[in-house]
Amino acid sequence: MLKRLKLIKRCLQAMAISEQWASYREDDVGKAQKVKDMILSDLWWDKVDYILEFTAPIYDMLRIADTDKPCLHLVYEMWDSMIEKVKATIYRHEGLEDDEYSSFWSVVYDILIDRWTKNCTPLHCLAHSLNPKYYSIEWLSENPKRIAPHRDHEISMEMSKCLDRYFEDESELKVVKFEFAAFSGGRFPSPDALKDRWDLLPLVWWQYHGSAFPTLQSLALKLLGQPCSSSCAERNWSTYKFIHSLKRNKMAPARAEDLVYVHSNLRLLSRRNVEYVNTTTKMWDIAGDSWNEGDIHGGAGILENATLTLDEPELEAMVIGNANTSATTSESEVRSEAIDLDDEEIGV
Repeated sequence: MLKRLKLIKRCLQAMAISEQWASYREDDVGKAQKVKDMILSDLWWDKVDYILEFTAPIYDMLRIADTDKPCLHLVYEMWDSMIEKVKATIYRHEGLEDDEYSSFWSVVYDILIDRWTKNCTPLHCLAHSLNPKYYSIEWLSENPKRIAPHRDHEISMEMSKCLDRYFEDESELKVVKFEFAAFSGGRFPSPDALKDRWDLLPLVWWQYHGSAFPTLQSLALKLLGQPCSSSCAERNWSTYKFIHSLKRNKMAPARAEDLVYVHSNLRLLSRRNVEYVNTTTKMWDIAGDSWNEGDIHGGAGILENATLTLDEPELEAMVIGNANTSATTSESEVRSEAIDLDDEEIGV
């Protein structure tokens, strides 16, 4: 809401000083004057900017996490980075040094840590530990406080819990422990594997260099290809409802599951085509399977799927109405915020 207010700031100020404002003021003089004072107050807009600034890292993390993109292995590090960015913004605004106390930051920190404690699981720690990037010199040197995952006590303990649950066979668990020790210690058969830890995507690294650790490679390929949100599953449920409808309720479950699989993969492949973002059929699946062109300004299909991800600016513009955004934002600017659907972000 604040971001939207900031976007139409000039329109709001023009409204408050227009001659027609007097006709609205007659309905409730007290509220109208308060709204006008806030809209025309530079101090109030400074507060809006501050709130948007320190919540931006939280919002950005949610945008990354709430997609179909494989990012389970990024969650732990994203939380750490997000908390540091929020702290830096608050301390910079209050003019404090890192070792000084901030009552506001203390409240925000407790809220974030409480949520992170509920969110952090052994699976997140294991996925974090299997990301080759977090063992590279380049990543470790970016921040003097960073340490490799296998040297972090909390991550190591949670990772061990996950491995114990996953591998019930003692002999297989022992093999995995030896393989992880070699992987985390940088004992690779090829010197390129050390350099590629920073240069290659984690999934690509395991596909190319993971043959030296076959058991661990199989596990890493599964975890590093997993999203961390249920949005993709919710879309599958929507697709299943679209396929197994009242008109096709005699379809066998196996047949319906096959059609969901084919439909979802065809949709994913279509996003790699140029036509998906440039032609009249661009973003054809952005509102899910229940899309109805006639309901573009209030259809249940749009509202049902709009909450599945925060990273749908074009859909947001359609729901709210282009009239509000056209006053300050051109169509090309709105389109420039659309999701960049290149191969890397799809997870290929």
